Amino acid sequence: MFGFNILGFLILLLTAWLLSNNRKLVSWRVVVGGLGLQVAFALFIFVVPIGTDFFLLVNSVVMAVLNSASAGTTFLFGRLALPPGSESTSGETSLGFILALQALPTIVFFAALVGVLYYLGIMQKIIRLFAYIFTRLMRVSGAESLCAASNIFVGIESAFVVRPFLRTMTRSELCTILTAGMATVASSMLAVYIFMLKAKFPTIAGHLVSASIMNAPSAVVMSKILFPETDTPETLGQNVKLSYEKENNIFEAIINGANSGVKLVVGICALLLAFLGMVALVDKIFLFLGGMSNNWTGWQIDWSLKGLLGYIFYPYTVLIGIPFKDAIPIARIIGERMIVTEVTAFQDLSTLLNTMSVSPRSVVITTYALTGFAHVASLAIFVGGISALVPERLRDLSRLGFRALIGATLACLMTACIAGFFYSDSSILMQ
Repeated sequence: MFGFNILGFLILLLTAWLLSNNRKLVSWRVVVGGLGLQVAFALFIFVVPIGTDFFLLVNSVVMAVLNSASAGTTFLFGRLALPPGSESTSGETSLGFILALQALPTIVFFAALVGVLYYLGIMQKIIRLFAYIFTRLMRVSGAESLCAASNIFVGIESAFVVRPFLRTMTRSELCTILTAGMATVASSMLAVYIFMLKAKFPTIAGHLVSASIMNAPSAVVMSKILFPETDTPETLGQNVKLSYEKENNIFEAIINGANSGVKLVVGICALLLAFLGMVALVDKIFLFLGGMSNNWTGWQIDWSLKGLLGYIFYPYTVLIGIPFKDAIPIARIIGERMIVTEVTAFQDLSTLLNTMSVSPRSVVITTYALTGFAHVASLAIFVGGISALVPERLRDLSRLGFRALIGATLACLMTACIAGFFYSDSSILMQ
């Protein structure tokens, strides 16, 4: 499948270039620098022994933190909070996986933890390190590098770290901020995906962290191909300071972080209720009309949204290295993410693992492809959230939104393609 990975790598770049609004001005330094960062990180994680050890350490640390997070949910919800296959100290067994009571509440804990790391100054140092690397290797503005770096760890909140620069940013910079936001996932959301897959995929935590890091430079690359820079950014080549209002004490940081987590949980629940209901309604209409079409033509086409998106993403699924035997169901999962969010897509991947035999290679590559907020709901959140900070840029942001969504989708697929190139079925990273 390595040949498909190389071909997929080239076709993903070609797709972005063909959709570019100005092909002549694409900066190949940005492309080479960003892809070089991805390849170097993948090489370190999958091939270099010390990198593999580091990966497993990160996985262990994240899993330990997640187990600590479950203490609160178990106290509040008792038996309902027990993950599938587990047993409480009193002998009660799990009732099965319940998203709202097992996975989503951990977001509150992780949001509070991130708040503490910000208060202690640890998160700022990590973000500045990544931003410095992005600025030097890809020669992009300091503001967009800082925002892309912060997106590795947080979601829409990343816009706040560059709030003083949003008003004067070029359209290309705004496109990068939107693309990076939708191509990455907030650290608080990792707990949700880990809960869904850890039983069948023990090293899921390490792969999610790896994917989130790799997606940041990939997003910059895809954004700069789709919407190249035509102006001179105010902070080009500069290192800018992170904008952050520090709480008065660590307890305030915990409280504010937890409150932000609660808002995020409520927002996710609202989106799932609305979008899954809308998708079910549209599916009924499509299946009715498609059923008549199948009767007239004699063709057997799956007219559901998931089925139609599966057809569209099937070629890309094969090109990123998914084996043919798994390509059809995986293509449906990757495709549905654009409509029903990555939460549902990860849950369907978990269901797929429990109901049929899927190769470890397919699971790893799909995890990298899904690790991002590249869906319609996220598009509305990021455009709406950033425009609330700078209302005068709403017109630019709304025009760039769909292009950024395409860029984020291609960025996630590119990361999956690179991960698939270096991953082998004998790798200990699936054990």
